[in-house]
Amino acid sequence: MTTYHPDLASGHWFTLSLAAQLGNAGSEYERALQSKKRGDKVRFEHAFARLLELIDLTIADPRWKNHRLKELTRLREVVCDELYNEIQEFRHPSDLREYFLYFGILARNQRDRVVEAADK
Repeated sequence: MTTYHPDLASGHWFTLSLAAQLGNAGSEYERALQSKKRGDKVRFEHAFARLLELIDLTIADPRWKNHRLKELTRLREVVCDELYNEIQEFRHPSDLREYFLYFGILARNQRDRVVEAADK
């Protein structure tokens, strides 16, 4: 099995917040979605594999072995159905994009607060 993010898989991923983890996964989701829309099968397959790797790393994070685990495993299932099996789980395709977007926004806000605190 190919590891697309070896530095993250070696432990750095487990230092990121849940918002940062899912925000990064959302970037790969967006790449996979856009590649699929363009009909670029090779780029789609690579982006999809990277996305699953990030979701699997998030699921493997020991900090989320609580009530969040069920949501994370369900997220993996829904993403696979949406992109690969083409089962429409959501009413509108932007629903899953928005799910990831809000995590990206939260991660950015968290990072900005850390930078602002360091500057004071």
